Amino acid sequence: MNLKTIAGIGVYVAILVAASIWVGQQAYGWLPPQASAESMLIDDLFSLFSAIGAFILLGITGLVLYTVFTQSVSRFDTSDGPHMEGNVKLEIFWTAVPLLLVFFLAAYSYQTYQQMAVRGPMDLVHLHHMPGTTPTAYAADLEPEPLEEVEVYAKQWAWSFRYPNAGVVSADLHLPVNKRVRLRMTADEVIHGFYVPAFRLKQDIMPKRTTEFEFTPVREGTYRLNDSQFSGTYFAIMTANVVVESPDSYRQWLASAAAQPAVPAENPAYSEYTNKRLKRFGGWKTIAPAPPPLVNALAEG
Repeated sequence: MNLKTIAGIGVYVAILVAASIWVGQQAYGWLPPQASAESMLIDDLFSLFSAIGAFILLGITGLVLYTVFTQSVSRFDTSDGPHMEGNVKLEIFWTAVPLLLVFFLAAYSYQTYQQMAVRGPMDLVHLHHMPGTTPTAYAADLEPEPLEEVEVYAKQWAWSFRYPNAGVVSADLHLPVNKRVRLRMTADEVIHGFYVPAFRLKQDIMPKRTTEFEFTPVREGTYRLNDSQFSGTYFAIMTANVVVESPDSYRQWLASAAAQPAVPAENPAYSEYTNKRLKRFGGWKTIAPAPPPLVNALAEG
């Protein structure tokens, strides 16, 4: 291999590395806003996977295109290609490198999961300052105790949230910013999935069993909670707002909700199921949705 060939390969690899790093940085913009401490760790992992994937894809694509445009022969050439024996060094290389890469990605993913500590204290998680977001601090600097506890009830097909210390039940999930939250989640009949894309967190909720789940919201705003499991006919409209607000606003909301009488929450599944006009046009067989839960605070918006 002459010096010109080595230089060409070096330039090609340098271009691949630069392009892959650029793709990895762009990957941050493909996801919803980072609204929890855990989301920043997930985005770092996703960015790394995107950069490595881009390097492999662009590298192989470039080699294929180079071969197509430089190694072509006449269409009338029917001779055999050059005879090649197995290259032991090359085979060891293309076996060892992917194997080491898989082990590295597995170890890095496990380390990220450990750092997230979605079920326990989160000690050493560095929160990055992404463009367009508010600078944040180390998770160790966030208030670890006391945890804010909320009881989450999932049923076909509605969410409700109970705040035991305030005696409040809400149709929306309200959370204080920069404070560790513990959810105690229960489902009535089938498996549901607690999934907030902006938090990058998903947790299955098993029927007749309490599942504890912890995380730290770090960005104020209103986000969407979806049921990530197919839980029946109306699961697609089983949504709720997740409102992350300042501690003062959170306390004011709790006090205001506690003063309100309990009323039935709006439940699109129940309304549609009991709509006689829709039933006249056919409808479909399904189990009856659970009655709307009684809440002190109705859904906003």
